[in-house]
Amino acid sequence: MHKTNSILMQAPKTAIFETAADLELWPKILPHYRYIRFLERGADRNLVMMAARRSGIPISWTSEQIIDRDKFEIHFHHLKALTKGMRVVWTFSDTADGVLVTILHDLNFRLKILAPLADKIIGEFFIGNVANKTLRCMKSYVEACTNPVTA
Repeated sequence: MHKTNSILMQAPKTAIFETAADLELWPKILPHYRYIRFLERGADRNLVMMAARRSGIPISWTSEQIIDRDKFEIHFHHLKALTKGMRVVWTFSDTADGVLVTILHDLNFRLKILAPLADKIIGEFFIGNVANKTLRCMKSYVEACTNPVTA
């Protein structure tokens, strides 16, 4: 399974990157996230339990987060749950129209015979929906923070 979700944001790349890297902030700015619990915490590496909702359906997983500030990349490796083994990479690319934020999800499903079903259910129904909501809500947040309306 390989899924790509992206959105163009109108804010400084560093502000977008730091917001995306700050998992403690996510449940406050992403209404579909139920919680993020830190199992280990570091400057550039965290081990977390993450939980969100997809149309009211609760989902959760354990993930390692690696923050690469030199490359402007955030990596996640799912360690538990149905998506165990999934690799997720957030990238931030300057364009003439803003910063293109892309989330790539890659998963070699453990049971090959169920892979086509997993692609539809996990990839399209859950990941596509949650990733798009995450990008839209993060866009609203960073753009509001960096482009305040003046009266």
